[in-house]
Amino acid sequence: MDQRDPFAAHRTGFNGHPPFEVLAPAEQRLPYVFNSPHSGCQYPSSFLESSRLDGRAIRRSEDAFVDHLFSHVVPLGAPMLRAHFPRAYLDVNREPYELDPKMFEDRLPPYANVRSIRVAGGLGTVARVVSESHEIYKHRLPVSEAMYRIEEIYKPYHTTLRRMLAQTHVTFGYAILIDCHSMPSSIRCQSTDIRPDFILGDRYGTSCSQELTNYAASILIGMGYTVNRNKPYAGGFITEHYGRPSRGLHALQVEMNRGLYMDEATHQPHAGFLELKNNLEAFARELTSMPDSSFGAEPIAAE
Repeated sequence: MDQRDPFAAHRTGFNGHPPFEVLAPAEQRLPYVFNSPHSGCQYPSSFLESSRLDGRAIRRSEDAFVDHLFSHVVPLGAPMLRAHFPRAYLDVNREPYELDPKMFEDRLPPYANVRSIRVAGGLGTVARVVSESHEIYKHRLPVSEAMYRIEEIYKPYHTTLRRMLAQTHVTFGYAILIDCHSMPSSIRCQSTDIRPDFILGDRYGTSCSQELTNYAASILIGMGYTVNRNKPYAGGFITEHYGRPSRGLHALQVEMNRGLYMDEATHQPHAGFLELKNNLEAFARELTSMPDSSFGAEPIAAE
């Protein structure tokens, strides 16, 4: 290990965990893939030492416990991909090279997207801030550190997700990606000033069948939840990149209000956690029972 590299330690793993993992059923019985890219909570000590934030503050942008809230989909027959690396370390819901030049000691490669809205907000592939604009790092980073995270974690993560969707598409004739996230309880809908329980993002009707979005909304509303569509979250890079309904690839982002299940100040689940988990299991069971005809595809037998 190179002791001159302050980030070398985290390259051996995330507190004994791999960067990400696939939770796979014994047999995939559903044309669904669930993804939890922001629920990772394994913060390497070397990364924390490079940060000006304490262990609690740096977790503000983490989709805490979302992977646990959706873990029931695996025994239902759908695989789940979940991150162990934290979003503050690397955000796979961005383009691969959305990078802020102000963060780095040396010059970024010419193909980096340095002018996206997300970069301007400090929330690029390697984030500069956590929510509420709290700066993460004490000092500028070497560009090689960003390249390492992208090449060794970001790209393998997306390779894995693409493979899961391709295998699902071959087996069933279509594939549905449910991208699972959470949002701060302070989020409001501008038009109504209501704090929604869920926001469904389908890139304004372009990333999945409208029947899927409508059905998901009707299930949640029937449970008594308030549901908004696309505002303020229409879906990030993952929803936009993988949603190709004309090719039988559907992607829907599901954002949950953290106030439903956790105390955001202490970062601990509260009494509503179990109720939400049970309701999400019922939601997943009903959602995954949609008929094949809703997606305009005929199942294809696996070889």
